[in-house]
Formats: sequence, structure tokens, C-alpha cells
Amino acid sequence: MNEINNMNGANIKNGCRVMNRDLIKYIAMFTMALNHIAGAGLVPYAEGTRFLNLLFTGIGYFTAITMCYFLVEGYDYTRSKRRYAIRLLIVALISQFPFSYALPFGSYNMLFTLFLCFLILVVREKITNTALRRIVTFLLILASLPCDWPLLAPIFTVMFASGRGNRKKMWRSYLIAYAMFVIITYMSNQQVYHFTYPVLVAALEGLPLLLSGVVILYFYNGKRAAHGKKFSQWFFYLFYPLHLMIIGLLAHGVVPMP
Repeated sequence: MNEINNMNGANIKNGCRVMNRDLIKYIAMFTMALNHIAGAGLVPYAEGTRFLNLLFTGIGYFTAITMCYFLVEGYDYTRSKRRYAIRLLIVALISQFPFSYALPFGSYNMLFTLFLCFLILVVREKITNTALRRIVTFLLILASLPCDWPLLAPIFTVMFASGRGNRKKMWRSYLIAYAMFVIITYMSNQQVYHFTYPVLVAALEGLPLLLSGVVILYFYNGKRAAHGKKFSQWFFYLFYPLHLMIIGLLAHGVVPMP
């Protein structure tokens, strides 16, 4: 809690920090689901639903950067880093079929990316040789290339770990993350949409990354929910494969749309 108070600054009243970690994660799960609904084609990028597709897709970008922040924050507090890593990897393996079934991305799911991000934090803690630490970190960042949110999520993790506890550094990290996202999104969508994808759309889609910064740095109180901690812990793990499976069944017509 003291770290959050220090990072937010004395001029931010305690009354502003009304959101706990679990509430923010629940919001992140909801925005992720919207992104996946659009990605699965349930809200197609077509005449009549194009704006809604872009809205659902963009809102979902709140999730990845938020989860990277909480991964960094939770790293020092987890009772067993080994069990945390194993649990993360197991759920990533379980989630791969639902992820591939629901989404036409052709990549490994986001939990594999978060697993690599976790390994980066381990490297930062365990490897004392600066040159070796940077080399291994760079290789882990490259290892994310076949995963969802490649390169970006590991880089977010490095920036958050470096700036943790310093509000100015954290805001700088969020601004750099936003700029990187806009550039990469614009360049990748140019190829898809034959050079008609405007910078403005990429800039608007990236705004949820900055919203994550506002929520974390101004409204997060540094606490977990007072009740239902165990439920929330397992919900965040189970929601990922379950919601993907449901979206996949809807997208493939196995379950009729309501």
C-alpha cells in the first residue's frame, strides 16, 4: 500500500483510490472477452458492424498491459514462484486448444507470453551479471514472437519492473508502450487493409493502454478484495480457457447464437 501511495503522489486524495486489484482484473477479463468476441468474427469487420468490431477490439487492449503490471507487482508477493510458474504454464497448455479454436491468430495464447514475462522477472532477480542478464532477457523477448502480444508484453514487463514504485517512470513506461503499440498496429494493419488503415484508428485503439495507466496510477489502492480471494484467484485462471471455448463454439455454430 505504501508503494502505491508513494507512486501516486501526496496530491492524490485517498478517496480516489477506490479500486482494488481484483476489481481491476475483473474489468480486464471483461474487456478481453470483448476483444475475443470481435476477433472470432462474432462481431465482424463488415459494413454495419465495423465500428462495433473496432470498439470491441480496442477496448480489449486494456487487458494485456494491465496483466503485465499485476504480474510484476505480484512477483515479489507470491509465496512460491515455482508453483506460480507451473500453474501459469499448465493453464497456458490447457488454454491452447480453446484459443486456437476460437481465434484465427495462429499463435500461442497470451498465458504463454505471460509465462515468458514471468521468466524475465526471474532472470532479473537471479542473474547478477549485467551482460548475461540482458542477453537472456533479450532472448526471452524474442521467444514471444510466436505468441499472442509478441515483443510488446515482455517489453512492458521489463519497463514496469524497472519503473516500479516511481510514478514518473511508470507514466513514461505507459507512454512508450502506447507509442510502440500505435506504430506496430499501424504497420501491421497497413498490409491487411492495403495501406488504407489510418494512423488515427491505431491511435484510438491504443487509448485503453493509457486508460490502464490512469486506473493503476490514480485509482488502484494496492489491495486485494476483502472477500472471495480464493474464488477470484481461480476465476482468473479458469475464465481464460472457458470463455475462449464458449466463443469458439458460438463462432463455429456448434452452439446457436442467442
